[in-house]
Amino acid sequence: MSVRKLAALLAAAAVTLTPVSASAQEKIKIGYWSSGFSVGFGAVLEVGKFLEAQGLAPEYIKFSDVNGPTKALLTHSIDAAFGAPATGAFTLGGEGAPIELVLVNQIAEATFVTKDGSPIKSLEELKGKKVGMSPAGSAMYAISTSVLEKNHGLKRSDYTAVAGNEGRLLQFLSQGDIDAAALRAVTIASVPDMKLKRLGSVVEEWKTMTKGSAPPILGVALVHKDFARQSPQAVTKFVTALIAATRFGSAETAKASEILSKSANLDARDATSYARLWDQFYVASLGPDDIANLKAEAEVFRASGTLEKPVPDSLFVPTYYEQAKK
Repeated sequence: MSVRKLAALLAAAAVTLTPVSASAQEKIKIGYWSSGFSVGFGAVLEVGKFLEAQGLAPEYIKFSDVNGPTKALLTHSIDAAFGAPATGAFTLGGEGAPIELVLVNQIAEATFVTKDGSPIKSLEELKGKKVGMSPAGSAMYAISTSVLEKNHGLKRSDYTAVAGNEGRLLQFLSQGDIDAAALRAVTIASVPDMKLKRLGSVVEEWKTMTKGSAPPILGVALVHKDFARQSPQAVTKFVTALIAATRFGSAETAKASEILSKSANLDARDATSYARLWDQFYVASLGPDDIANLKAEAEVFRASGTLEKPVPDSLFVPTYYEQAKK
């Protein structure tokens, strides 16, 4: 065969194979909340192209409502979600919704604070006060209200819960519109000039309440059962990408900070603070201990009235995590 003919055949093969390679990237619609803990992780996941590295072609859909991703899963508007409220996942699981919990990926990290100089010195003294926290329906809301009731005897009717995102709650607190708030470490670090008095750590309060060492879980990764049945390998790749992005943020603080600064609308100082605190609120696993902790958390929520129905074991599907580890 002549060199010219061989070159022609190779060129034809290249033309033929290119579209096949492109079509091999399976499409996946991923939803997440465009605020709170989700936005920073979402920025790193998107910019770092961790899903693309697994051979997926993601379409990211962002929601202004914390419960938006779980609602979208039910209508099959998206295939998967990360950072979805654990409470929402438990509720849907109890109702037999076609979803699977495939990864734990956010810790419910927050601290109850008040302004320095406030007469409030303990969490018990929040009775009759206005307390800022995440919106009702979020895992953080359920966790915050549970520890206040179980550890300090404060029922939800004993104080006024004021919902808002972190920036709004900080503004309310500085203006004196609320008496205290449950704020993330990264939010507190972003205002070093604002003197705040710490009243209690949500993580430590949770451990006291549960008499355990595991932190409360805020956000989880979910997939629609139909998508999981049709594309189990895609789900494994999705989980693998979340694990890789979590490790990247932990190990590459400077790079993560740069991404947060450019893509998450954080100034350089806030982005650096966020990246340095990465390990305090991001995790990626679904081992036996994680599942046991989630079940214990669900029981706490049921006892507090946040959940009405028990959570079935079928909600927790560690198969994809186990495959991703390999």
